[in-house]
Amino acid sequence: MTITQLYYVLAVAENQNFTKAAEKCFVTQPTLSMQIQKLEDELSIQIFDRSKKPIELTDVGKKIVTQARNIVNESYRIQDIVDQQKGFIGGEFKLGIIPTVMPTLLPMFLKNFIKRHPKVKLIIEELTTDEIIARIKDGHLDAAIAATPLEDDAIKERVLYFEPFVSYIPKNHKLHTNKKIDIAELDVSDMLLLEDGHCFREGVLNLCKAFKTQQDEQFQLESGSIETLIKLSDEGLGMTLLPYLHTLDINDKEKENLHFFKEPSPAREVSLIYHKSELKMQIIEALQDVILGVVRGAIAFQDVQIISPLASSKK
Repeated sequence: MTITQLYYVLAVAENQNFTKAAEKCFVTQPTLSMQIQKLEDELSIQIFDRSKKPIELTDVGKKIVTQARNIVNESYRIQDIVDQQKGFIGGEFKLGIIPTVMPTLLPMFLKNFIKRHPKVKLIIEELTTDEIIARIKDGHLDAAIAATPLEDDAIKERVLYFEPFVSYIPKNHKLHTNKKIDIAELDVSDMLLLEDGHCFREGVLNLCKAFKTQQDEQFQLESGSIETLIKLSDEGLGMTLLPYLHTLDINDKEKENLHFFKEPSPAREVSLIYHKSELKMQIIEALQDVILGVVRGAIAFQDVQIISPLASSKK
């Protein structure tokens, strides 16, 4: 049994196809198939049910894949140990970022990080929290930036900052004249929300204690874009809530519609998250150092109340 054979098994399990798996592993399909067959012969079992289309794992194959993933990850740790011993910060690093953080935080730190660590090849992808968790567990992401806490034993979290919620209330709205907003005044039936799947949406719903189904409303409006929510709010279709960093880039006219909450201000906790195996920690720590260096000057809020990013049904 070799680590290469286990790596091939993981590739087939992921792609459910020997040809695609071989392409991902940069080997010929006969080579990959031969090595997996050799492993199955050695163990006297079938890892894959080849009669199914697409190929499926057998029951014992599912258990082998779980263990194979642990072994392959641990094998990467050897190179990781060597890199840390040499003080080397470089190589490929896959980073996921949730959609409501990507457009504001990434421009703040990316140029600085590339300048300080030119040997790191950052591969950045915008993903939902659920996608991020799945990919970290599968080994397809090295780390991510997401709203926390996630309450997942397989994930470790390093808090980067606390980002307050800010109300965006147009002039024709009943709450516009209020200097500061009380959480108890929020009514989700009068609020424009991000689409389902956004953890910021879940935070808003968790914040609004008196949740209504909106079945009696004339419409229910959701969007995948915070910028769209602002424009719809300006059209008199309701108020919305924004993450604080998004308020820094809006124009002066729009800023007249911003209303902060009474303290402690509701806020989300934004963290750098990664697998409990702690691979590539030298790059994770370098990322944390750069991000903390740029974000401290942008967010100075202290008296905040952290709102969970988890769906209400999970709480």
